This record gives sequence, C-alpha cells and structure tokens, in this order.
Amino acid sequence: MSDELFVVTVTYSPGPHLNRFLATLSLATDRPVTVIMADNGSTDGAPEEAVERYRNVKLFRTGDNLGYGTAVNRAVAEFGLTSCTDFFIVANPDVQWGPRSIDLLLEAAARWPRAGALGPLIRDPDGAVYPSARHLPSIIRGGMHAVVGPVWPSNPWTTAYRQERADPSEREVGWLSGSCLLLRSSAYAEVAGFDERYFMYMEDVDLGDRLGSAGWQNVYVPSAEVLHDKGHSTGRDPARNLAAHHVSTYTFLADRYPRWWQAPLRWAFRGALGARASLVVRNARRRARRS
Repeated sequence: MSDELFVVTVTYSPGPHLNRFLATLSLATDRPVTVIMADNGSTDGAPEEAVERYRNVKLFRTGDNLGYGTAVNRAVAEFGLTSCTDFFIVANPDVQWGPRSIDLLLEAAARWPRAGALGPLIRDPDGAVYPSARHLPSIIRGGMHAVVGPVWPSNPWTTAYRQERADPSEREVGWLSGSCLLLRSSAYAEVAGFDERYFMYMEDVDLGDRLGSAGWQNVYVPSAEVLHDKGHSTGRDPARNLAAHHVSTYTFLADRYPRWWQAPLRWAFRGALGARASLVVRNARRRARRS
C-alpha cells in the first residue's frame, strides 16, 4: 500500500470554501495528499480553478448532481481507493482543517484496529462544538427527537441522541458526521460504501449503522479538530433541504422495521415525519420571505 493519502470531497459550486479547504489541508498532515473532487455539476468555476492552483488536486466529473454518497462511491471506484490504500478521507469542501487533524485520526486508527470510521471534533464557525458523534436513532429516542425537537430543542430525547452532554472523549459511538471521516478501506468495501438511495442526509447514519452491524466500530477522536461551515450546503434552499432530510429519515427508519407486521409502525413514522416536515418547511419559507 502507498503512503499517499487520498481525500475525497464532493463539490457542487463550492465557492471560496474550496480554497480554504485546500489551503488548510497542509496543516492536517505531513503525508503526501491527493485530493479527488467528485464534482456534481458545479457552475462557479471553483473546481477548475483549484486544479490550476493546486498540483495535488484531481477533478472527477460525476456527470450529474448525484448526491453526496453516490458521488463518493463513484470517485472511490474510479480511482480504486479500496485496493490502493488502507485509509482514505471523505470530507465536505466547506471544512477547514485543524493542526495535525488527519494525522491524529490516523494515530487513533492504530489504537482501534476494528474502527471502520473515525471522526474528529467538529466546530461551527462560531467555535461551538457540533454534536457530530451520536447514538443511532432508536424508535423512542430518534422518534421523539424528530417529532418534538423543532418545538422543544432541549428535550431529553434530543439531548441523549445527540450526546450533547457527553465529555469529548475518544470513544465508540453509533455514527459520525459524514462531513469529515477517516474510512478504513476494507470496512468501506465490506459494506459496499454509502447507500445510494440517500440523495442527501442520513447517508452517514446509515453507513455508521451498517459498519456496526458488520462488526466494525465508529470512533470519535476529539483530539483531532476541524471547522465546518455547514450553512454552505443548507443555506441555498433550506426548505427543499429540510424536506429531503425527512424523506431520508423515513428511508432509514423503514429499512430497520421492514416486516409486514411492522407496517403500522412505518405508517406512524411516515405520518409523524410528514407533519414535522410540513411545519419546519413552512417556517423556513416564512423566514426566507421575511429576510
């Protein structure tokens, strides 16, 4: 296996975020790095400018806006990453890398030989810690988070699900934010990568669940830090993105309760998520009109 480290990022008109992503990458590791941009149809010229400016950047055009997980899968297959390297990084182009963040993830991977995915501590632009390492959403915990979260953000189910009060210690978790992951190639190959039914949202929850079911671990490594400007992707059309989030949530939950006698449970999921989606989308559109 090569010492070269591959970083896959999915671009869709990333603007100035992409340059900050690439400029700070030198802080994250001393290893030689190749960045693969899986481009989902950018029109702002940022990916092309990045190829001209950075010698270690490759542009892979997916041919359409395929969504996050599908674009990652296509790039991994195109460059044969699961056979040429032990680990690779998947990260959003609006991430900024902290000092030694990738090296610290790799060091943790050596301590956790069954870790299929490892994720850093993620900070919002204001410096707050984003709850990126969470439990898997159970019927009660996940369901109550989904239903009452919009009207009661501090409810105990949301707090437990997001592990907001847990100390930032290195530990195994249910799933990790897909905005920045170190993935073990053998684990990724074993579970066939991201589930391509998810256009956006929940593909990272699903991946973490399937890794765990296959005997791999999802490990939170808060000694490694990155900053994530998550408003880049959600801010373009928040109402549409909120609706997509609820569709993906139903897909995830329905998969976990597929038997015929669980149909009433799936109907309940669909009804509750539909009501929640109507509420949050309506509120998002109202805020957009006011602004």
